[in-house]
Amino acid sequence: MKIKLMFDLPPKSVNTKPITTISSEKSSKDVLRDLWNFKDLLFLLTWRDLLVRYKQTFFGVAWAIFRPLITVMVFAFIFGKVAKLPSGNTPYFLFVFAGMIPWQFFSSSLSEAGNSLVANANIITKIYFPRLLMPLSSIAACLVDALITGIIFCVLLVWYQVEFTWHILILPAFIIWLVLLTIGLSIWTAALNVTYRDFRYLIPFMVQLGMYISPVGFSSQIIPDKWLWLFYINPMASIIDGFRWCIFNQSSNFNVSMSITGIVITLLMFVYGLIFFKNAEDSFADRI
Repeated sequence: MKIKLMFDLPPKSVNTKPITTISSEKSSKDVLRDLWNFKDLLFLLTWRDLLVRYKQTFFGVAWAIFRPLITVMVFAFIFGKVAKLPSGNTPYFLFVFAGMIPWQFFSSSLSEAGNSLVANANIITKIYFPRLLMPLSSIAACLVDALITGIIFCVLLVWYQVEFTWHILILPAFIIWLVLLTIGLSIWTAALNVTYRDFRYLIPFMVQLGMYISPVGFSSQIIPDKWLWLFYINPMASIIDGFRWCIFNQSSNFNVSMSITGIVITLLMFVYGLIFFKNAEDSFADRI
């Protein structure tokens, strides 16, 4: 009987296949590519957030209108009727409404996105997807609410017969500014909340404090000149003033020189938030 040794056999040809390498270090192009590849998941997460937010509610989506509308009415009564603060030639109700829309979007996004990772811990620990989708989906859901409120505001502008000027063409620039600031601060807060859970108690305090130091219910004209540099360190002050400048053509409500500080802070916050989030992303599943 002949025995043929296995090592005498000629080696079989190996089919070469492409190798996929998974690395924690990704460039900005890789991050954008991942977000684009998972765009359908972003849409589903946004739709889920909207359904969960208004599920089993009596008024449903109408809450997106009632919440800012009631706040505007209270602010207009206190600051307009009682305190009699100036609003130019604009009805105080519309004046406050124009400031409430960007602030409501910013504050809601910061609250929802800041807790998005912790609230979805069961998903993050089981499957892989770009973790940025969680806070971004919360921000997108808040953007839908802001659009609904914006439609009501446009109807009121027509009702009050507000005349627009060329300033309205610059409004998209302030919207982009608002979105960049919201994303940068929200993803930074969301990443910190994974490690330090007391941030979920700090976020409501930051939102409440931010409303009083932002010109939501009052005009920036009442701020003394010596405190303007400190007041405009808050980028939301320039953003709200910019919204009113574009809609009501009130040049006195927008300080161009002071807004440069807010733009620089926004860009730094956006870049730092992305870098901080990506560096902390690998440890989310372990710490959450």
